[in-house]
Amino acid sequence: MTPDLPLTLYIDRACPLCAREVRWLERSADPARLRLVDISAADFDPKGLDRDRAQLRRRLHARSASGAWLTGVDATYWSWRLAGHGRWAAPLGWRPLRPLLLLGYQLFAVLRPHLDWLPHPDGASRCTTGCNVPQKPSKTSVATDDRL
Repeated sequence: MTPDLPLTLYIDRACPLCAREVRWLERSADPARLRLVDISAADFDPKGLDRDRAQLRRRLHARSASGAWLTGVDATYWSWRLAGHGRWAAPLGWRPLRPLLLLGYQLFAVLRPHLDWLPHPDGASRCTTGCNVPQKPSKTSVATDDRL
């Protein structure tokens, strides 16, 4: 059953993998069908959602216009379909695969917070006012001694 539109997808642009998926969705999504709300934005306020920011970060959430919540694989399935990516979404709706997909999503949800080391698609533009992304030391900052 198709959710009432527009579907609001609560995304985390601070997550490198999530940011890539959001860019993919933004290229083709009609805002009248799929709205994207960044939960990592400083001005995001979860009041009235019946969910707090921590809950929204633990797994992907989408909310239909009528207030019905979709999470995890279901949120992904409907957001992809509504953005016009039905070909990619189709396997997510196959019943025989559902137990495997749910298990895979649970594993991903546990690992996702630890994937912040991946390159972010926004690169240095995320750090215009200050960056809390761990920086690797450059090769020139490491002192070497050729006499050893």
